[in-house]
Amino acid sequence: MAKKGATLRQLSFFAILGALTFGAKVAMMGLPNIEPVSLMVLLFGAVLGRRALYPVYVYVALECLLFGLNLWSVNYLYVWPLLVLLGWLFRGMESPWGWAVLSGAFGLGFGLLCAPVYLVTGGWAFAVSWWVSGIPFDLFHCAGNFVIALALFKPLRRTLERLWARI
Repeated sequence: MAKKGATLRQLSFFAILGALTFGAKVAMMGLPNIEPVSLMVLLFGAVLGRRALYPVYVYVALECLLFGLNLWSVNYLYVWPLLVLLGWLFRGMESPWGWAVLSGAFGLGFGLLCAPVYLVTGGWAFAVSWWVSGIPFDLFHCAGNFVIALALFKPLRRTLERLWARI
């Protein structure tokens, strides 16, 4: 028997989650690399499993629509699914501190994770200089991710689990 695809209700839910993630990022755009996207993607991975890719790519599509396409757009095609996978792999972790460390580490490594696109398009010098020049922003990203995850992961996970159970 073939697996049933996502229902219209689920697809609507995923679209809302992706739009909320995008809206939350836009609301915090004044802060350098401090945003709730990493937290949301981890939550989606932990709660929704592979279906987390639906809201993640809704978010990516909205990013591309608002900001246009560029090299960073390619990064989003593999960086966010990697974070979904980490959320799924650590889904049994209960400690908010553990989620904060995971989210902070992702923020710190974000520039390095994006560098392969710049390696392919501009060579070693371009990739390394791009990554190194972004380290101050990665430090902000790390700190912001850590604090946001520490404060919000547990209540948001509980809420997302309740909502998902009703969909």
